[in-house]
Amino acid sequence: MQEKQLYEYAVIRVVPRVERDEFLNVGLILYSAKQKYLKAKFELNEPRLKAAFGELDFSELEENLRSFQRISEGGKDGGPIAQLDLPSRFRWLTAKRSTVVQTSRVCTGLTLDAEITFDKLYKEQIL
Repeated sequence: MQEKQLYEYAVIRVVPRVERDEFLNVGLILYSAKQKYLKAKFELNEPRLKAAFGELDFSELEENLRSFQRISEGGKDGGPIAQLDLPSRFRWLTAKRSTVVQTSRVCTGLTLDAEITFDKLYKEQIL
């Protein structure tokens, strides 16, 4: 019987007015050390974001979110942070920030398959 493995995740949020602490969930980061898994994915719903916050620079926002994906993937186009090991990249991605793109606190759980868990959490919390 397969044993469940620990995973950690954080929700990626858009926080246009940091001082007001208002946000919308736009993405997810999930990490499992035992499964050697790290993934970040986002969904920009422009009408929803515009309704909540008015005008945003969507091209800049999308580029910032794409950098989260590139870092999680570990490719050369992700810069020096993307070259770090999986745990270091996850910790960097989930570090506290005072910027428009932030993450929730890190939550944990147990899973047999990190990809299935990622898809489930993404549907529940982002879509």
